[in-house]
Amino acid sequence: MSIGRMDLNLLKVFDAVYEDRNLVLAGRRLNLSQSAVSHALARLRELVGDDLFLRTGKGMAPTGRAMEMAPVLRDALRRVEATLGVERFVPEQSTRRFVIAANDHVTAVIVAPLSRDLQRAAPGVDLVIRPSTRLDLAEQIDLGRIDLAIGIFSQVPARMNARTLMTQGEAILMRKGHPAARRALSLRDIARYPLVTISVGGQEEGAVDGFILERGLARQSEMFDRHALQEALADMGQAPRLRITVPHSLAIPALLQESDMLSIVPMSLARALRRSADLLLRRPPYPSVTVPTRAVWHRRNDHDAAHIWLRDMAFDVARSVSDAYERD
Repeated sequence: MSIGRMDLNLLKVFDAVYEDRNLVLAGRRLNLSQSAVSHALARLRELVGDDLFLRTGKGMAPTGRAMEMAPVLRDALRRVEATLGVERFVPEQSTRRFVIAANDHVTAVIVAPLSRDLQRAAPGVDLVIRPSTRLDLAEQIDLGRIDLAIGIFSQVPARMNARTLMTQGEAILMRKGHPAARRALSLRDIARYPLVTISVGGQEEGAVDGFILERGLARQSEMFDRHALQEALADMGQAPRLRITVPHSLAIPALLQESDMLSIVPMSLARALRRSADLLLRRPPYPSVTVPTRAVWHRRNDHDAAHIWLRDMAFDVARSVSDAYERD
């Protein structure tokens, strides 16, 4: 096929349909009628020699050929737009919507202050938060439905990029008045008192060593260092009692109140809950890993001015949060 026969606007139609999987939504994005989108797809199918999209009960499903084409074409479009300045980004004038994947802990610690900064710098910009615990997280990033995923990732595929926002260890929370509150926390306390932990996926979802691997992206499923905990107690001939495992952090304060349970959580979450729920924070009496919280995005957005701005905003917010904790 000669490029001379190609109307490059057809590629924008392909991009919109691929992302929205719906002709009506794609038309709204491009300010075209549904019939105009259908006509453009028909022309593109004729040029490519493939159906590209098949109509199903869930929308327009891409064919294998379309899925092969999409990453390269979408990246090329973004680069052309960035080179020509087609979508010059002015934060205070923008009405762009960004989709961020984050769990409730990251939402409270990073996304909430990010939202406040966005309100001042770009009042017309909207945020949509999706759960980073969803099993199709990597696919949603590939499809362009998630701009930025924030969390703990042990593996990031080559088609994606990542930036460290903050690095943290673990802490242990307990209620005020807990039997161990007036002394240094010991390994015997960890063995004696039942634990509340956070896990957003187990072996049934394919979790291995606390991480779920999907399409080359390995995200954290257990929000504590199970190996370090077990190893520390094994020297005493003890095993931890994981009495309650919850999929989110919101329930932890209620579970600790009127209870002698302890909770092992990321340090930033512990500090946030300590302030809001009147809990006590203690450092673990054993060495646990320090892990980076990273922002992950698809490389096709590397040169997108708006995306760069969002990433920088998230980095600045996370750095401010870390600095505040260091002074705490």
